[in-house]
Amino acid sequence: MTTPTAPPDLANSLPSLSTYPHILPPPFTHTEPPPSLVAQGAEALLFRTHFLTPNYPCALKYRPSKPYRHPILDVRLTRHRILSEARILVKCRREGVSVPGVLALDWEGGQLGGKEGGRAARRSGGWMMMEWVEGETVRRILDQFLLFWRSTGDDESRSSEGKVQEQGAQNEELEHLMMKIGKAVGRMHDIGVVHGDLTSSNLMLRPTPGLPLVQHDSIADVDGGRPSLEGDIVLIDFGLAAQSVHDEDKAVDLYVLERAFGSTHPTVEGLFSQVLKAYGESYRGSHVVLKKLEDVRMRGRKRSMIG
Repeated sequence: MTTPTAPPDLANSLPSLSTYPHILPPPFTHTEPPPSLVAQGAEALLFRTHFLTPNYPCALKYRPSKPYRHPILDVRLTRHRILSEARILVKCRREGVSVPGVLALDWEGGQLGGKEGGRAARRSGGWMMMEWVEGETVRRILDQFLLFWRSTGDDESRSSEGKVQEQGAQNEELEHLMMKIGKAVGRMHDIGVVHGDLTSSNLMLRPTPGLPLVQHDSIADVDGGRPSLEGDIVLIDFGLAAQSVHDEDKAVDLYVLERAFGSTHPTVEGLFSQVLKAYGESYRGSHVVLKKLEDVRMRGRKRSMIG
């Protein structure tokens, strides 16, 4: 049987803070061990560091200042986006939605540098410190899970009957995961929050306590390296989130998630109905949203045909 190769770990493939020590404002310039870069987006950088003690890991989301913006506009935008995301995360936690907890934030961030070489000091941007969520993104876990089952399907030593049984077990696990995703999204929409960027990369699978977790590798099942889909769904990255009571906004959230599964995980796109089924069971106003979803799909198809 061919041993599946896991995708490279993002945290290990990106440089640490020591590569560019002046990117973060105080107090993070002297943090030991230094924060390590986990992900980089257009608006923010995500680091892994610790809160108060080295034994308390946390996530640091840093929004650097944009030199091309007018300084006053830059301050206002950074302040609005950090506070808006923090308020939504606090509301979600208070209402029982599984999201990272907010630990600390600073929307001003102070100054970086000085009048060295004739250049004036610049604003450093703002930051927010959040609870660190153990586990992996749903996107990465699904990649590992499907890779494992493809490798077992290529094993000619297995009987056809055994392969059919394994296929049934695989679909059952995938359906269970999709229903957990639908329940988490439904709970979020039920409290009037839309995510704005709902993809499998912004869904974390936090392992069930007691399951072995291979650091920087995968959530492994006890039977020898098979990725497990057991655990809790945690919604992350609320940078584009908003509070909304409009059904169409929620329908667009679902449409974005559906398209994300279709493009990154086409083999499980047919199971997206399980997401909608669980969504309908967990959100009281789901029937209107699901009807709006059909309209959003029609507009999406028309846009695809026109180009």
